[in-house]
Amino acid sequence: MPVVGKSQAKSTSRRPERERTIARFSALALLGLALTGCRSHDFPQYPANYREYAYVTNGGSGTVTIIDVVNVRVDREIAVGQNPVAVAVSPTRNEVYVVNSGAAGAQTGGQTGGQGSVSVINAENNTVATTIVVQRQPVSIEIDPNGDLAYVANSGSNNVSVIDLKARRQVAVISAGQGPDDVRLSPDGKTLAVANRLGNSVSLIDPATGRQRAVFEGCPGAASAVILPDSSKTFAACSAGHQIMAIALARAEAHPAQHGPAPSVAAQPDRLEALLDVGQAPVQLALKPDGGELFSLNSLSDSISEVIISTDDVSGATMIGDGPVRGLVSADNALLYVANFRSQYVTVYSINDGKRVGSAHVGDGPTALAFSASGQLLLAVDARSNDVAVVRTDSLSLFTLLPAGRAPNAIAVKAFKLR
Repeated sequence: MPVVGKSQAKSTSRRPERERTIARFSALALLGLALTGCRSHDFPQYPANYREYAYVTNGGSGTVTIIDVVNVRVDREIAVGQNPVAVAVSPTRNEVYVVNSGAAGAQTGGQTGGQGSVSVINAENNTVATTIVVQRQPVSIEIDPNGDLAYVANSGSNNVSVIDLKARRQVAVISAGQGPDDVRLSPDGKTLAVANRLGNSVSLIDPATGRQRAVFEGCPGAASAVILPDSSKTFAACSAGHQIMAIALARAEAHPAQHGPAPSVAAQPDRLEALLDVGQAPVQLALKPDGGELFSLNSLSDSISEVIISTDDVSGATMIGDGPVRGLVSADNALLYVANFRSQYVTVYSINDGKRVGSAHVGDGPTALAFSASGQLLLAVDARSNDVAVVRTDSLSLFTLLPAGRAPNAIAVKAFKLR
């Protein structure tokens, strides 16, 4: 029997390991080539100066997680104020606004007697540019189409702060009902609709004068106001009950003049149009981009109700998931995506077919949703598992899970090109 020397034995024992290592690297290289080849089909090809970020507010850690949507990865996590609960992006500047429901941070000059704040994030470098003190316990924000003014509902002080975004300061405070939960500006800029959760009412305010035009009571736990694209109606979810309040907004109506070519104008006041029966605990209203229909997310009924805007008819209820809390309609008005908080699923409802057509497995406790600018990705904020699920909208497959801070609760996406 031939004798094998030490060096020969060592070389022989290493050969299988080297072959396995080479095989692994070859497989990884082939996988990388495959992914590179598929990426142009899966995602848009962006110019070098294109940026797109998702901003996720983490209520439990006082931070915002910033996700690089182009490369589908966490860019960074930055500190803001205490208990951030809402976020909005500027339509005209590369800025993002975060509502901090707790006390203002030290960068505003110290504690301010329980007042909240709005952190302004520079999206070009993803740092906090400044923090603006508002009133007590702010909970929602609305930006005007020009990006000049922000309206912040202050639940703890029963009012709405008006912020001059260029001057970086609060310039007015408008009285609202008790515990305002949501504020919306009509597209024509003539109405602020404020849903007063504790006041069980909806306030309509003239933003030009800051005066209250009307108050409509009888909406228990009023929340989630929406206004139609033509500024003709506003709806509010009565979250402590089982109804939606529909209000026709004031407008001027032209009538033929008896003398001369110019028409005379008669004003139609704001009026309660209907109280629509839906499921139990409607916590959010999702409006189609074309304004033709809206959907009530009935959290305690595990259902959605479809409302036909033109007739104020509720076409019926569809069982959708365990604890629906957030809905988002696709840009083509075809699909409604529903986050079911008491589950790990986002359900998809076909609006044209009137039925569920699929679901995506995400993290635990999905509570907020946003599309990427291309619409090819859906980002679901998971409040209980402290992460963000990235889902392909074409296949409803989970692309990845990205870590967030503690108790994430809201999300907004900002896309822009650097100059």
